[in-house]
Amino acid sequence: MAVYTKINKKDISYINRKFKIEKFIDFKGIKQGIENTNYLLRSKNKKFILTIFEKRVFKKEIPFFMKLMDQLNSAKINCPKPLKNKSGNYLIKIKNKTACIVSFLKGKDRQNLSLKNCYEIGKNIGKLHISSKKIKLYRKNSMSINNLNLLLKNTKSKKIPSKFRSILKENLREIRINWPKNLPKGIIHGDLFIDNIFFDKKKFAGFIDFYFSCNDYLMYEIAISINALCFDKKRNKFFLNKKKVKNLIKGYQTIRKISEKEKNAVNILCRGAALRYLFTRTYDYFNTPKSALIKIKDPKEYYQKLLIHNNLKTYKNYLN
Repeated sequence: MAVYTKINKKDISYINRKFKIEKFIDFKGIKQGIENTNYLLRSKNKKFILTIFEKRVFKKEIPFFMKLMDQLNSAKINCPKPLKNKSGNYLIKIKNKTACIVSFLKGKDRQNLSLKNCYEIGKNIGKLHISSKKIKLYRKNSMSINNLNLLLKNTKSKKIPSKFRSILKENLREIRINWPKNLPKGIIHGDLFIDNIFFDKKKFAGFIDFYFSCNDYLMYEIAISINALCFDKKRNKFFLNKKKVKNLIKGYQTIRKISEKEKNAVNILCRGAALRYLFTRTYDYFNTPKSALIKIKDPKEYYQKLLIHNNLKTYKNYLN
């Protein structure tokens, strides 16, 4: 979440006319995140989230996200529920951009995850995957390993050291060659970072920000989660917390068993996930306008993580 597009009271009045709910009386920009503009909207008794879609999201794909969250809610998966306006549509226009309003999920993220937290997250990822397999929706992964080269090409080239660019290209080439085939697929969240996972009074509360959801390998979700949730930092250096990995996977397997083929692919999937975020953060670091109300994330974190994955080989290396 972030703020690229500024709104005012006139925009809020327009939103109030469009939706058949309590009138919004207050709004505040949300600085966290990097992809879309987000505001917290308050009525007298409730809270909502306004999302204005900015980059890396195609307009034609937005209905997929709305229908997915709606159907996940029906399946008792804790996540925001999109609101329909008076015309029965999920989407409206704000500042000539597509926007939606979703329910506010009670809770907040936890910056320091315990082993128990990792277990609960894994368990709920499993529930998400089992529920999403019954949902007949499809969206191709726009951030797949095959699309990363274009992202690198669109990054302001003069600002990236040539040696670093060569390292990115070589890792991408090797990962693409070794990318697994025919693993179990389904709808994944696709961006399970700490700030997209909420807890309420130390208990798991739900997932938010489904705007990278897509159909892909279920194990790729675990690889993303290992990268995002299972590294600790000490004196500016990241290291893999294998106990967190073990608890994440243990929780997941209480709901869905991981096959041997998936286990054998965990390293290359983790490398691919690390490279994805290294590419996107490098792009954002050099291309985000200074006027945006946003906290830019340092790409060096994922360079360190990629190097760690490059020194691991087997599924057991992640657990012991």
